[in-house]
Amino acid sequence: MKQLFLICVSLFFSVNSLAAQEGRFVQKDNIFPRVEIVTSLGSIVVELDRSRAPITVNNFLTYVSDKSYQGSVFHRVERDVENDRDFVIQGGGYDKDYDGLHENDPIFNESGNGLTNDMYSIAMAYQDREPHSGTRQFFFNMDDNDHLNPGRDWGFAVFGSVMEGYETLDKIMAVKTGFNDKIGYNFVPEKPVVILNIKVLEQVPL
Repeated sequence: MKQLFLICVSLFFSVNSLAAQEGRFVQKDNIFPRVEIVTSLGSIVVELDRSRAPITVNNFLTYVSDKSYQGSVFHRVERDVENDRDFVIQGGGYDKDYDGLHENDPIFNESGNGLTNDMYSIAMAYQDREPHSGTRQFFFNMDDNDHLNPGRDWGFAVFGSVMEGYETLDKIMAVKTGFNDKIGYNFVPEKPVVILNIKVLEQVPL
């Protein structure tokens, strides 16, 4: 009987531990949770929008809760050279050695939610032109990227916006980049820009 009780207690804490790692349980009554992204070049505060992008926000918060983003890098710092403007800063998917990180199941693309890829918004990345392949990588729009919004085809789902730390993004945008043989991408920072931590900020009472 005692052994059965211990098993039940163990299962209870295991289930609750797992639930605590799911983004939907992170400040579950807060429609606009805020996170601070601490990088090797400074911090960025982002307000997430559960009202428009609940799936994407909860997915992002799951990785945050698991501390899965710690030690990942921004692997893509791209300028639109032809039009002489900034484009995107993308990260969250590789470590500083550019090895891919663990991915949970892909999520539904919420790009038709009314949020647009304006400057300093945060959006979900997807792979190989497969709109519902997004897992953990995200990007910041560093200009108004209207062509990333949905039209007849799927776009990229915006799920929040930058509230503080614009200067940090500008610092990242200014780093020297080049081609990386390992991942086969251009616009990769020559010196890794590391995400040291992402933490959920305390909810401000209304």
